[in-house]
Amino acid sequence: MIALKEIDTPVGRMRMGATGEGICLFDFQYRRSIDAIMNRIQKHSGDRCAEGDHPLFDLLEQQIGAYFAGSLQVFDLPLHLLGTPFQKTVWLGLMQIPYGTTRSYKQQSMFLGNEKAIRAVAGANGENGIAIIVPCHRVIGENGSLIGYGGGLQRKQWLLEHERKHSGLSGQGSLF
Repeated sequence: MIALKEIDTPVGRMRMGATGEGICLFDFQYRRSIDAIMNRIQKHSGDRCAEGDHPLFDLLEQQIGAYFAGSLQVFDLPLHLLGTPFQKTVWLGLMQIPYGTTRSYKQQSMFLGNEKAIRAVAGANGENGIAIIVPCHRVIGENGSLIGYGGGLQRKQWLLEHERKHSGLSGQGSLF
């Protein structure tokens, strides 16, 4: 069973999901592709989703609260990444982007060992259902532009500015 619950955050209402192995969903409730992401999670887990509580939800709420307060830069939550092997590789790579910094899709593809996989990496980023914790918002266009964020570009900008403000890097160059 995948337990589901919704919470309010400074960037909008978000849906949490957890299995016995860890957090498998933390995404914007009104994201256009939320149903497709939830279908993928159910398919890869073999479980169905149901509203309910989970012991990890308290820990997630504590840590996301600390993140939004500016006092947490690295999450320490058990995650249950549910996707293809390639998607999991991309999502684990996203977690290597330091707080307060960004990488271009090309840089992220190179980091993952295949510069030509830019579109595939971008597609996997878009399928990430664990927003903020698996920080796909830290990936930007090669020219520094904000592109491609399922939560909306205004949220992406807010998250990047929030991290830059609390990272100690605010005086070091431009945000994007």
